[in-house]
Amino acid sequence: MLLDRKVALVTGAGAGIGQAIASLFAEHGARLVLLDKDAEAIQAVAYSLDPSGQRAIAVNVDVRDRPGIDSVVSRTLQEWGQIDVLVNNAGIYPRQEFITMTERQWDEMHDINLKSMFHSQQAVLPHMIASHRGKIVNISSVTFHLGAPNLTHYVATKGGVIGLSRSLAREVGKYNVHINCITPGAVLVEAEKAVVSEEQVRAYVAEQSLQRRILPIDIARAALFLSCDLSDGMTGQTLNVDGGWIMH
Repeated sequence: MLLDRKVALVTGAGAGIGQAIASLFAEHGARLVLLDKDAEAIQAVAYSLDPSGQRAIAVNVDVRDRPGIDSVVSRTLQEWGQIDVLVNNAGIYPRQEFITMTERQWDEMHDINLKSMFHSQQAVLPHMIASHRGKIVNISSVTFHLGAPNLTHYVATKGGVIGLSRSLAREVGKYNVHINCITPGAVLVEAEKAVVSEEQVRAYVAEQSLQRRILPIDIARAALFLSCDLSDGMTGQTLNVDGGWIMH
């Protein structure tokens, strides 16, 4: 029960990595506030983890909506009096050649993948600073290390996530607030089918040291580590969970 009596906010928790994180956190005793723009999906996840609604709250909100994020934080503090963990997982990753990319596509990627983390962290940090404790986990991507083609807008945001996390870790470390990143590799999720072929997936695995698919639970376990007392000596760091695809 590594998160017993802890309160955790998880964005993008309606499917894939976010759902796996929510499930593992629930197993370890966390009280959860689960955010997603898909109202039906997030309600289903919350109900599956806690049918009583006492330990898992589903919130239908777009991470670009700052007033909505502020409202979630206020509601959480009103109901439970604390926020111990924030996991910024929400994101999109459509492929697009840079030369044909529109400014709208560039801005949408940055608003969802990077600016949303500005909103959520700025919303929770006053409480964490006042409490003199907190764990924030930001999900980046192995593509930042790889420099993947046809994903320049995505890779730019994921590099921004790492930069944001490092600088902010320096700024709030004196308040005992920890901020770390995870860079997942090619993770087996349903949304993957819309953007990569089976042939591409096989090529990814062939580049890995571990010859198997990386699963959402692999990322969730890293998030659990960074959210509990086991990682109390770490901040400003990036954990790469990609089966040994890249090493740094």
